[in-house]
Formats: sequence, structure tokens, C-alpha cells
Amino acid sequence: MDYIDLNLIEALDALLAENSVTKAAARLHTSAPAMSRALARLRRAFDDPLLVRAGRDLVPTPRALELRGEVHAIASRARALFAPSTTADPRTAVRVFDLQVTDMLSTTFIPSLIDDLREQAPGISLRLRPETLEDVPALREGLVDLEIGNIRTGDSEIHSEALVTETLIGAVRRAHPLAKAKTVTPQRFADADHIVVSRRGRAEGPIDEQLAELGLSRRVAAVVPTFASALFIASETDVVCVAPARLARRMLDSLGLRTFPIPVALPSVTAGMAWHPRNHHDRTHQLLRERARHIMAEAAR
Repeated sequence: MDYIDLNLIEALDALLAENSVTKAAARLHTSAPAMSRALARLRRAFDDPLLVRAGRDLVPTPRALELRGEVHAIASRARALFAPSTTADPRTAVRVFDLQVTDMLSTTFIPSLIDDLREQAPGISLRLRPETLEDVPALREGLVDLEIGNIRTGDSEIHSEALVTETLIGAVRRAHPLAKAKTVTPQRFADADHIVVSRRGRAEGPIDEQLAELGLSRRVAAVVPTFASALFIASETDVVCVAPARLARRMLDSLGLRTFPIPVALPSVTAGMAWHPRNHHDRTHQLLRERARHIMAEAAR
């Protein structure tokens, strides 16, 4: 046969189990005439009557008895295929997820996420991929399972979710003159030496634009590629580093840095996560997203 209607397997399983067209129809929540038509098609397909009249009852033919066990097994496996997965508990699953995380968050957020997963799902391991991977193609091609950081929305193919909106603050070591100032004015802020984080080596950004509107400019003493190195340098010498107020709190405290409001208007920074639809219903991936959401919310308190 060139074409087989696989729905007939379910009908045959019910007919051979009930030995009744009416009962088989009730079992499959269909009508008796529809089940009679299915039986007629099955008889043609197997070239056998399958169920024959014996008084007021139907009895299976020898061919039907041969088929009964195998048909029931196939129908059961087919039903199991469409049943919700219960075999993989995400909290005991052993999986490696590739993450692409903004540098700032790799030092402030990832340690907390690792600690959380060790307790909630110890079988999950994280592999951080470099930011040089292009975000959407990396998600689409499966090189990255979850992107966390400054998410550029707009691609309808990618799922995304905002996690926290942050305010940027200035950070300096205890001995820095600005650490003792009651108020950091735009002039005093501009007069200080600064360290800038840019993996592309850019020394200017929104801060410089705001200072320029006030007729001010700052001196950038160094440009470094990572947030962690910028904070460490700021803890060792008199430079100003910019950091997120809440997400960087633990690292700022551990390095003994003092913070102050940046005296120019800066846009807030939103951290989020993005993932490809192929992972949207994956239960272990859902757990990873839930834990990332939880950790980010805790850090933002």
C-alpha cells in the first residue's frame, strides 16, 4: 500500500480490545457509524474480516488474534510519544548549556547563578562563549543556548525577556578624592581620570556626550576590554570606573570601592535574556531561565 492512515491503528486497537463497534466508538469518543467505516477500511487493508458476527456479538478472526498484541503495543507507543515528557526531571538532568553573557554580568551575575544551580540543578554546567559571536545567528545556529546582557529586540524569531533595569554609578577606591566629597559635581567628575570598558577600544561614549553639552571633557587614563579588570584597576589607583548600582554591589564591596551618583543624565541600562524557539519548551532550559530570572531579581533588590 502506498498510503496507510495511521489513525486506523488506534481504531483497530479499540476494536480488538472491545470486540464491539459501539464500545470501540465510545472508547475513542467517536460515532458508531464512523467506527463502522474504519472497520470496513481495516478489512480491506488486511484482506480479512477481523471481527465476525457470532449471534449478537463480534468475535475476532485468527488473523485479528495474531494482530492484537502487536497493534496494542504500537498504539501504546504512539500515545506515549505525544504524552508530556516525564522522563527528564530538569533538577536531575545532566546538561551543558552554552551562554553568551555581557562581560559586566559574567563577573557580577554568573558566580551567583553557578552557586544557585549547584543547589537547584547540580547536573547543569555552564560554558560561557565569547561576546564576539553575533547574537542572533549564534542563537539561531545553536552555538549559544541563552544570551544574557544588553538584548537587542526586534527579531521576531528570537524570544527575549527583560530582567532588570539598572542605574549607572561612579566607583572609586577609598583614597580617591571623590570618595570623600559630599557632592560630586560635573566639574569635579570631569576633572578626575577615568577608566573605560570597551572590548573595541572605544574611549568615548554617552558620558562624554553629556559632559560636552556642559562644555566639559574628561581624561580617559585607560581603556580596558573587561569590566573586572576596570574595577580591579580602580581599586588600586585613582581612576573613576562606571558600574551598575545593584548588579555590581557584591564586587564593589569586595574590592572596597566607594560609589557616588554620576552627575550627568545617563540612560538606564536594561539587562535581559534571549533564546531560540527550539529551546522554549525544553524543561531543563526553562529551569535555567527561571533560575537566571530569580538570581537577577535577587541581585537587583
